[in-house]
Amino acid sequence: MTDVATPRRTKEIIERHGFSFKKSLGQNFLIDPNILNKIVSAAGLDKTKGALEIGPGIGALTEQLARQAKAVAAVEIDQRLIPILQEVLGAEPHVSVVHGDVLELDLQALFRDKFHDVSAVSVVANLPYYVTTPILMKLLELRLPLENIVVMIQKEVAERMAAKPGTKAYGSLSVAVQYYTVPELVCIVPHTVFIPQPNVDSAVIKLAMRDKPAVEVSDEDFFFRMVQACFAQRRKTIHNNLSSWLGKNRREELTRILQETGIDPVRRGETLSLQEYANLAAALEREGLKN
Repeated sequence: MTDVATPRRTKEIIERHGFSFKKSLGQNFLIDPNILNKIVSAAGLDKTKGALEIGPGIGALTEQLARQAKAVAAVEIDQRLIPILQEVLGAEPHVSVVHGDVLELDLQALFRDKFHDVSAVSVVANLPYYVTTPILMKLLELRLPLENIVVMIQKEVAERMAAKPGTKAYGSLSVAVQYYTVPELVCIVPHTVFIPQPNVDSAVIKLAMRDKPAVEVSDEDFFFRMVQACFAQRRKTIHNNLSSWLGKNRREELTRILQETGIDPVRRGETLSLQEYANLAAALEREGLKN
């Protein structure tokens, strides 16, 4: 049978099941098998490894993952798609379709249940734009035993995740993602290869999980809150943003700490590296300047 990821087969499945797209769920089905191949290839799967897919839709990516991996778990929030997925995937014993919201599921329990006999697990998914960041941050913060995260997301968001210090795209999301992973843009995906077509282009990004965070920090929660404060108003300097966050009465103390840390107070948040942010967090903690 023809693969799902073609315009004809996708339309046939949708029409036969009377499926209607829900804009609120960000449903856009990929119809280009070449893009699917790039996604699966980037994940580095083999018959010893597992794949967690989030938002499988009608199973275009899922069927490709099933051919490459030892175990596949596909989490779909839309109940209407469950029978379609079961039909498309057939009686594949190594593929599990899970109905639920990935933001609410106990992913540690899912890993124990579905991936107990694989050598490594990667997340491989075409993520809905509207929940991209919450899903990725949950995956990273849970410290799940992941090898890679390979996802298709909005092009602008992918560029922010991979951005280097000193560029316009670099921000708190860049710092958070690069703290946990090594990002690599795999390819740009035009909006024309989806049904229905989104308004913007997408990109496939590979996030290779680090064995340990990129920098050493003693209080991760404070570190990330400080980084967000430094980007609160991008046009403002590090000093002004942190003064607003810590309190105006700390301005002189903050100037001294920045200078002692080797950071010019007039620099802006997008110019600091992860190591400089880690150094700054440590200096603020030593001085008791924690918000």
